[in-house]
Amino acid sequence: MTTQSAGFTDRLRHAVTGGAGTPLVLLGNFEVENQWARGEPALPRVAAHAGSAVVNSMDEFALLLGGPYDHVVLKSAPDEGYRRYLESLGLRLPTVHVVAHADPRRTVTEDALEDPGLIKTLAGLAAGGARLSAHGVSTVEERLAEATGLGLAAPDAALCKRVNSKIYSRRAADELGLRQARGWACDTLEELADAVRGAGELLASGRKVVVKDAYGVSGKGIVVLDSEQRLARLHRMAEAQAKRAAADDGAVRTSLVIEEWVAKRCDLNYQFTVDRSGSVHFDFVKEALTEAGVHKGHRMPARLDGAQTGELREAARLIGERLAADGYFGVVGVDAMVAPDESLYPVLEINARNNMSTYQSVVHDGARPLAGPGQVAVARHYPVRLTRPFGFDEMRGVLDGLLLERGRSGGLFVNNYATVNAAWAPGPRPDGAAAEPFEGRLYGVLVEDGAERLDALDADITRRLADLTERSAA
Repeated sequence: MTTQSAGFTDRLRHAVTGGAGTPLVLLGNFEVENQWARGEPALPRVAAHAGSAVVNSMDEFALLLGGPYDHVVLKSAPDEGYRRYLESLGLRLPTVHVVAHADPRRTVTEDALEDPGLIKTLAGLAAGGARLSAHGVSTVEERLAEATGLGLAAPDAALCKRVNSKIYSRRAADELGLRQARGWACDTLEELADAVRGAGELLASGRKVVVKDAYGVSGKGIVVLDSEQRLARLHRMAEAQAKRAAADDGAVRTSLVIEEWVAKRCDLNYQFTVDRSGSVHFDFVKEALTEAGVHKGHRMPARLDGAQTGELREAARLIGERLAADGYFGVVGVDAMVAPDESLYPVLEINARNNMSTYQSVVHDGARPLAGPGQVAVARHYPVRLTRPFGFDEMRGVLDGLLLERGRSGGLFVNNYATVNAAWAPGPRPDGAAAEPFEGRLYGVLVEDGAERLDALDADITRRLADLTERSAA
């Protein structure tokens, strides 16, 4: 059908709708965890979630998941130069529907719900059999499905929330016998007290522990502790927060995971797709690049041997079957890691939703993948600091000779451009006042014939974007 839908998108379509020809309406509602976390008792210091113009503009990633018979709802129309760039690579894109009034603090779903004209348009697509396929499903996406008549290409929000809790991940891995760091899942204050006692023993022996909010995301909701005093203080805060958030029936509960902090050689992310029938398809494994717990990108292929890859495939089968038994179907990404002795920890957490790597499928999957056999690819983002909106064609000039183009075997494939200008705040300024700088991100995947060439490409891009930032500040 299309370059990208000949592979992953077709599998996804069949998995979530049961049909090969069902059109999808795609939504990139990133950080849906913020919705799942509402009303959950957690530590104030790790449970705060705030909207972001840049994060909410990551919705443009969804543009790359569809084919010409699909649709995507976006907060803003793609830059025309960027659209031409994607089409020049042979990508046939879905029909774009843009919300009438984009609020940078809202997700694309929330914007869509405030647009009567768009609701009417989507209702027409529903009448033609289209299904709503979101990054993840919360009650907000359920409201959009109800308002438009679009059937959800996913389980209901309650199930999606449950299987995305780190408590679910911890207990599922325990039941399946998959290796994990020593740890505890805490739903009640009694379980939390037991976990604190166990974690205190680890700290007393000179080890570190990590406390995780059940719905933390992107480095938020995680605290690493190295002293019993800090653990005790955190315990008191958690108890107080849980009591303040007591349910209407008076029940007091918490929603935390405590684990031993384990050394690692590298982080991994592997993805599989669970079909409505319960079958599990292993999609890929990538080396995850993180910094201070925050996702920074992926390296493809992951540096694993055959035995390690086989172990992850078996873990995917077990987890997928467990999720299917609980009623889940759709994309699943699992964070894992390799210890310094090359042993695997196959489950750090289960993300039963799209993942950043989901939107990179066009690079390696499909009839005409952008990366060739034997090439190395690294997905990452680059910070940019600007004082005015910067068009894609201008950026193409800055990165002349470095972008992945038709006929070139290597270069940077830009897979989201909306995030470059998302934080721009237009408006009147005092006479003579300089424009306030704003922070953006350029997302892409570097493709090259080997690690050395890739590192050189990365360094050149970094240098040119730093020069751009410097010129903008002058």
